[in-house]
Amino acid sequence: MKKVKTWLNESFYTNPLSPACKMCAEGSKLVLLVTGLCNAKCFYCPLSRKKFGNDVIYADEWKLDNEEDTDKIFKEAKYINAKGAGITGGDPLVVWKRTVKYIKILKENFGKKFHIHLYTSGVINTKYIPDIVSAGLDEIRFHPNPSNWNNMDKGPCRNVIINTVNLGLDTAIEIPSLPDKKDDIISLIKWADSVGVRWINLNELEFSETNAEKLIKKGYTVKDDVSAAVKNSQQTAIDIISNLDLGIGLHYCSSSFKDGTQLRNRIKRRAESIANEFDIITEEGTILKGIITSKDKKLEEIKKILIKDYKVDNKHIIVDKQRNRVQINLKIIEKISEDLKKRNIESFLVEEYPTADGLQVEKIPFPLQ
Repeated sequence: MKKVKTWLNESFYTNPLSPACKMCAEGSKLVLLVTGLCNAKCFYCPLSRKKFGNDVIYADEWKLDNEEDTDKIFKEAKYINAKGAGITGGDPLVVWKRTVKYIKILKENFGKKFHIHLYTSGVINTKYIPDIVSAGLDEIRFHPNPSNWNNMDKGPCRNVIINTVNLGLDTAIEIPSLPDKKDDIISLIKWADSVGVRWINLNELEFSETNAEKLIKKGYTVKDDVSAAVKNSQQTAIDIISNLDLGIGLHYCSSSFKDGTQLRNRIKRRAESIANEFDIITEEGTILKGIITSKDKKLEEIKKILIKDYKVDNKHIIVDKQRNRVQINLKIIEKISEDLKKRNIESFLVEEYPTADGLQVEKIPFPLQ
């Protein structure tokens, strides 16, 4: 019996394990969403409303203005010190020419060892997979529809998966661990093993803003009060992987692995790249900043006040026009916040993600209570 190895944040696997999964655990995989368009319409798709069904492009959380806006892709990859990229959607094969283009430029800019894997439903433009492989793709992950899991030989993905295996590409299958589809998942795994698929990833099923209604209609519930994960999804994966002894690699990816390991490590890498000298990086990878704003004073006016009246060195002041605020060292703000308040100038301790969207976690006014 193959040994099941426990990993990070309730994730576990049997060998072999995809290099892409190892990089994701480090936070060193750029997530490149090349489109939100997809023909599969899976009921469990967790894609957000701003991406679902829209032809948009994101490098991690950074939205590209258009297909030619590739500088953001390169910058994001450098900010997280990426070792590879996961090309996702939607379905990248819907925009296969764009996908080929991005794979080529990533390989050209970061080298042949820059590992690129791609997700697809395998139901559209599959004839172009050889072109995508020739561009430099290292691994492909198929998402077959649940209705075909128990009889893949009659499903629409059969030939394309077998043909891709025959191309010599690392070929994988990635699906959610559906609690009511245990036998079908086992059937799918055995079929994949028989045709030479290298590994299968079972993801913990999660509720999202776009799939919640459909999951509820199917009778799924959350596993506890603090998680968006579906009850018994993890246990189903445990039961399956613990009792199968096959050559294929099996990996269970928990929701806590995605949030507590993959995302956390990626944003920590980005924080270390973009933080200025008086930012404070937390253990979670968020950044603490000292922020000053005013309803009746312009940013340059605030800057002059700080320099003239409070003797703040110019190098300790950042004027952020995009977010309409001034940032200075937290220690300085603590000393002058009460006096600033008397002048109708507000100051805050702000915690935010170091991502392109700068998502704010918390905003606490000074002086601190």
